[in-house]
Amino acid sequence: MSEHFSERDLQQEVSDLETRSTTAARLFDIRRIIGGLFVLYGVIVTIAGFTASDADIDKAQGVNINLWTGLGMLVLGLLFLLWLKLRPTAPPPEPLPGEREE
Repeated sequence: MSEHFSERDLQQEVSDLETRSTTAARLFDIRRIIGGLFVLYGVIVTIAGFTASDADIDKAQGVNINLWTGLGMLVLGLLFLLWLKLRPTAPPPEPLPGEREE
């Protein structure tokens, strides 16, 4: 048994797929992934910096390297997320009436 779809049904199906595709592209934007990972690791390393012993600090010649690295990672991750917020992924352009996709 064959199914028959009208032109309107096909256009609606294509429109729904384009909407889902755009949503997936925004969800998996590389800036979100990199920013989220840097924030996560930044929090972990910053906590390690706050709990560093004097022996750990002496190994790094008196610099609390975990604290500074963690704060740097936090700032970088937040900059990626801010960039994502200020410049979101543009939706694909709408085809002009009469144009066909090939």
